[in-house]
Amino acid sequence: MEKKLNLLLADLVVEYHKLQNFHWYVKGKSFFTLHGKLEELYNSVNKSIDEVAENILIIGGKPLGSLKEFLAHSKIKEEEDRYVCGSYILKEVITDFQYFLNLIKELKIEAPFVNMHKSDIVKKGLELNLPYELTWSCYEGGEYPCGKCGTCIDREKAFEINNSIDPLVKLRKGDK
Repeated sequence: MEKKLNLLLADLVVEYHKLQNFHWYVKGKSFFTLHGKLEELYNSVNKSIDEVAENILIIGGKPLGSLKEFLAHSKIKEEEDRYVCGSYILKEVITDFQYFLNLIKELKIEAPFVNMHKSDIVKKGLELNLPYELTWSCYEGGEYPCGKCGTCIDREKAFEINNSIDPLVKLRKGDK
């Protein structure tokens, strides 16, 4: 999965720059329409770049990080710095986006716990000796979980159902 996500990441980075290049070098009667649309597209791709890289980190992988790596892995071809007409740009963008659609269809999204109750997930983690003190999903985003938001409350209840105490409760109270 990491390899496929890194390919997607590399392709997105190259596509981002390709769209930006087209944005700068579009010429002809469709300039005003395409200029704005291309900016919208590269901004959207930029958001996807961050999401893919963060998902690679979530699965314990290492996202590519250098332009050299992106270019070496990408199947999207760079565009030269030259003025091009709208019909050429549209052809390239459609081809690239069709490629992305096919690539994304190949990715298998795995969410094995999506239909499980939180207490069953905690039970499984306890069986596997998961280091729960290193995990949380508190909405507040502080150094330690707040203990008050919905996810903190649900998590503590899930531990209670499993006759256990969430190790983060001790951390919040200063017991390290």
